[in-house]
Amino acid sequence: MKAHLVQLDIRWEDKPANRAAVERLLRAAHPAPGDLAVLPEMFDTGFSFRLDHTADTDNATLGFLSALAKDLRITIHGARTTIGPDNRGRNCATIVGPDGALLCEFEKIHPFTLGKEVEHFTGGDQVLTYPWALGTEHWALVSPAVCYDLRFPELFRLGLLKGAEIYAVGANWPASREAHRRALSIARAIENQAFVLSVNRCGADPHLEYGGGTIAISPRGEILGELGKEEAVLSVEIDTDDLRRWRRTFPAWTDHRLIGRTQ
Repeated sequence: MKAHLVQLDIRWEDKPANRAAVERLLRAAHPAPGDLAVLPEMFDTGFSFRLDHTADTDNATLGFLSALAKDLRITIHGARTTIGPDNRGRNCATIVGPDGALLCEFEKIHPFTLGKEVEHFTGGDQVLTYPWALGTEHWALVSPAVCYDLRFPELFRLGLLKGAEIYAVGANWPASREAHRRALSIARAIENQAFVLSVNRCGADPHLEYGGGTIAISPRGEILGELGKEEAVLSVEIDTDDLRRWRRTFPAWTDHRLIGRTQ
């Protein structure tokens, strides 16, 4: 099966334009039924804190993801802003399956304090997984994360303990720290013996420039594919049989001692 990593030059707070761009890019990538597509963090608006303008209160972005996934018969790992019961934002990875049904909605656990995200968004508290499947065919469990979450390895280890074999990370990661995102993505793959699909936006918003650099990494830390700074889709084969062979051959992750064990 293939994963399609959509590196988008997000149009600032322009939901219709961003949805149209995602659909154009995905259709041009010709995904096969059952494939997985991963979009950047806040793909429909950019990293905006104007919640009254950006929140998906009418579920239009959810509806777009659902309709496109159903039409293409793929799983789409998207994103949107929602409002929580405390009337503060939630920065969500929103995943819909090939039948258009909502599979999982992960709330970014670590709002970016330095970037003032924490002043507008409440962090989630659940590590989740979702099935990458089509009908009765099941290929892997995927664990979602969002941007700044990448700096916190315990989130990924807890995902592994829930059975994760793939991590999908959508980001709006600034160009000035792009080397960090690349290094951390590789580290998360190696230490958890899992695929990492690390999707970043490109272009610029009114505040920052973004370096793109979307990357897919194997459980051995090998680079399966990597994009530059332009809007594009990175399509890579995901061989979960090889992942399982590697975990059996070199079961390093099973020697963990400090997380998920009685102390």
